[in-house]
Amino acid sequence: MSFTVSQLAKLAGISPRTLRYYDQIGLLAPQHTTAAGYRLYGAEQADTLWQILFYRELGLQLGEIRALLRDPSYDRRQALTDHRRRLLQKREKLERLLGAVDRVLAADDTQEVFLLEERFDCFKEQLVAENERRYGKEVRARYGDAAADSANAAMLCMSRADYDRFTALEKEILRQLDALFAAGTPTDAPAARELAEKHRQWLTASWGHYDPAAHAALAAGYVADDRFRDYYDRGTAGRAVYLRDVIAHYTQSL
Repeated sequence: MSFTVSQLAKLAGISPRTLRYYDQIGLLAPQHTTAAGYRLYGAEQADTLWQILFYRELGLQLGEIRALLRDPSYDRRQALTDHRRRLLQKREKLERLLGAVDRVLAADDTQEVFLLEERFDCFKEQLVAENERRYGKEVRARYGDAAADSANAAMLCMSRADYDRFTALEKEILRQLDALFAAGTPTDAPAARELAEKHRQWLTASWGHYDPAAHAALAAGYVADDRFRDYYDRGTAGRAVYLRDVIAHYTQSL
């Protein structure tokens, strides 16, 4: 069985131009090209196109998909199994968000007061989804799916009081970091250890567990990643490096 560009494009619900573009960028080449220059695709190419469209629907960029399909270790079944699990997680999150929206609408219709805790649950869902969108790929690549899922679950299980303590602790960490850095406090001083301990508490609350090696690796990432370095430096270079070194001393002493 073979398909022309028009036939395969119609079958997949995309434009012929899109299919030609995939060929141009080395994402999906035809099975062969006729002497007249017509591209012909076989069953294997049709299956690859289905995978491309599936990954696009998941939000992957074309370059990422190309690298994925070209990876010698790529296991189609395992990849689809992993993505199926993530789709189920997304569906569960969407169902919870829809439920929260329905309760808000019902409360508006009946003039009932919608519980603040339920509104907070909706907020947590959005926060986890946003973190997953911005950092999920990197976190899962570095620490694995289990660690990422555990961190998401820890956030979703937080009560409002837990979350308030979590954010207050983050502010206290930044305040203490500023003070110690400005004073030139040695990274192995008792006050620096106290800062690292607070960071450990904050991390454990967000991860749901604690691992000294992962703690040190995360702090090293604060320096390597511009986004995190800018967050901790906040206009004064060196704060992120100082925090990394404080945590390094702390974790080595455990």
